[in-house]
Amino acid sequence: MAGHSKWANIQHRKGRQDAVRAKLFSKLSKEITVAAKMGDPDPDKNPRLRLAVKEAKSQSVPKDVIERAIKKSQAGEGDDYEEIRYEGYGPNGVAVIVEAMTDNRNRTASTVRSTFTKNGGNLGETGSVGFMFDRKGEVTYPAEAGDADTVMMAAIEAGAEDVESSEDGHVIWCADTDLNDVATALEEELGESESTKLVWRPTTTTDMDLDGMQKLMRLIDALEDDDDVQRVTTNFEASDEVMAQL
Repeated sequence: MAGHSKWANIQHRKGRQDAVRAKLFSKLSKEITVAAKMGDPDPDKNPRLRLAVKEAKSQSVPKDVIERAIKKSQAGEGDDYEEIRYEGYGPNGVAVIVEAMTDNRNRTASTVRSTFTKNGGNLGETGSVGFMFDRKGEVTYPAEAGDADTVMMAAIEAGAEDVESSEDGHVIWCADTDLNDVATALEEELGESESTKLVWRPTTTTDMDLDGMQKLMRLIDALEDDDDVQRVTTNFEASDEVMAQL
């Protein structure tokens, strides 16, 4: 979906801002601490931690920050974090999934609800939009990793389900439970990936015009500004012309 790869590029550009970057580092560190707390502190023995570390490295999180986040888990930090998913609708009825990690469920629920309301959306019940997405593993590679046929063959051999190749790069999809194995196999064939993570992949999309996209971006920015929010996913679709004007 063109809109989704373009959105990743917008987020990447935004990510160059120091304040946004610091917040991103904090969220990635929290995921590492919780992943290490839930399993083994050794990434080689803990698939979730391995993926969290890999994602942090892809976002240029320094090695000492990653190591500090793992040590925090052994010091008892991360005990109180609870993972919660919120679902709702944004401008033009676009579906929005918000993944949070919080030590205060009431605070987070209140903030997320008011953020939706203030930005032209409304928070729904769990399951209200989830049926419009599939839980998938996503591995991304830059265009120079290989041509479409090379990447497709590597993906098939690795056990992936689907590949989208464009001038922006390659996105490889797999079953959520296969992500660790598929990512490892791809690494042997194509080298280090740009990103490896579990995502919500839209099965239906909502077309957005420029006004709708501007409103949606305000909602997403406000949600992502919340320290408790780890990730925001939507099912928007927008033309290249609209994305170019953002």
